[in-house]
Amino acid sequence: MTDPVDTKAKLEAFLAEPRLGTLITRRRDGTPVGVPVWFEWTGTSVEMFASRTSAKVRRVRKNPAASLVVANHIGEYEAWVSFEGAVTVSDQGGIELANRLASRYWDLSDPRNRKELDSWERNPEAFCLLKLTPHRIRTG
Repeated sequence: MTDPVDTKAKLEAFLAEPRLGTLITRRRDGTPVGVPVWFEWTGTSVEMFASRTSAKVRRVRKNPAASLVVANHIGEYEAWVSFEGAVTVSDQGGIELANRLASRYWDLSDPRNRKELDSWERNPEAFCLLKLTPHRIRTG
C-alpha cells in the first residue's frame, strides 16, 4: 500500500487539519496509557496543552518518553503519523496554545464551547504546555 503522507507537503497538509492525536505515555508500572489531545505541529515539534494537575502531566514528569499518533478521519483514506520522542512540560504557553487551538477544534459560536473557553481564560495558570520533540516520525 502506498503511504498517503509520503512527502513533507502531504505530511504538513495532513497535520494542518483539525485531528485528534492520541498521546501515549507510561504509568509507573510501565503499562501504556493513551489519551486524546488537541495538538499543533510546528514543523519541528508537537505542542499540546493540559491541566497542570492532570494524570498525563504527572506521567510525563516521571517519564518523558512518549508517542503521539494522529490518524485519518472516518471515511477518509487510511493514513497516520506517529511521533516518538521526549515530552517537556513548561509552565508558560499552555493557555495561549489552548486559545489558538480552540478556534481550530471548536465552533466558538456555540455557547457551550465559548463558556468552556472563557472558564479556561479566567484560570490561565491551571494550564501548562507539553512539547514533544520527535526523534522519530513514522507515517503510513
